[in-house]
Amino acid sequence: MSLPPLSVLDRASVRQGRDPAAALRDTVTFARDVERLGYRRFWAAEHHGVPGIAGAAPTVLAAAVGAATSTIRIGTGGVMLPNHRPLVVAEQFGTLASLHPGRVDMGLGRSVGFTGAVRTALGADKTAADHFADDVRELLGYFDGDHRVHGAPAEGLQPPPLFVLATGAGADLAAELGAALVIAPLGGLEKVAERVRRYRETFRPSAQWPRPHVVVSTAVAVADTRERARELLLPEAWAMVRSRIDGVFPPLLPPDRVPAPDDRERRYLDDVLRGQLHGTDSDVARELAELTEHTGADEMLITMSTHDRADMLDSYTRLARLA
Repeated sequence: MSLPPLSVLDRASVRQGRDPAAALRDTVTFARDVERLGYRRFWAAEHHGVPGIAGAAPTVLAAAVGAATSTIRIGTGGVMLPNHRPLVVAEQFGTLASLHPGRVDMGLGRSVGFTGAVRTALGADKTAADHFADDVRELLGYFDGDHRVHGAPAEGLQPPPLFVLATGAGADLAAELGAALVIAPLGGLEKVAERVRRYRETFRPSAQWPRPHVVVSTAVAVADTRERARELLLPEAWAMVRSRIDGVFPPLLPPDRVPAPDDRERRYLDDVLRGQLHGTDSDVARELAELTEHTGADEMLITMSTHDRADMLDSYTRLARLA
């Protein structure tokens, strides 16, 4: 079967030996490369208090990407709404949509800060995620003019297409709101397939999305050999392992400097890599087709970062050729 359209989610990862400012500038350059390769969207992620990730302000970064590109859709994957007031987020997306009309996507998630200190600094405790559905509705109301406070420049604009980053019940909310669903194959393909099935069955058409739209997000690495492709996944996977053990996501190491894991680290590493795709062009084409068929994905959102920017671009180039 043919592959669905491909898009990119970038975290503005920091490389060892480089600073966060360089990571942000590199991300904008990478967006221009991605546009040239024909990817559909380029989204920025949101992380706070993370030494290895510079992407803390996704709407600001999306604006920079929009200014540096001309055709690719730009947006967020996503703004973590519990960390912000809906009015402010509506104003930010209204600004983006005014500056880059017809190119902006509004991806929203319900995660809060990774540690207690970050949550305190953001003023959002774990319970803030429980209000996600109400916050989304309030945000959309500023575009419609439903509130006493006017959310300029959002008010009167058509809201950007809404994407809900979902785990668990989030798929049900996406269906209720008539939003596109963004979901990662965590917990096994059967669980994902069941959530997608329920989303499609309960989907309520909206002005933005008259039909369900499923975006499956995963890391994909393509190289000359399967072994080399796995090496490309190691830097980010290892940083995830350290974040689970130490509570800190560090800058990305070169693959040859990732230490040999002990038993505990190996379990975490295997868990992180499970579900990520890697291999030669033909390997990945087959695996992506199988993932698409199993999940019914309308689109794939690729998240892979590695230490060497040239290797990263080569992998995305190979992947674009497959699509």
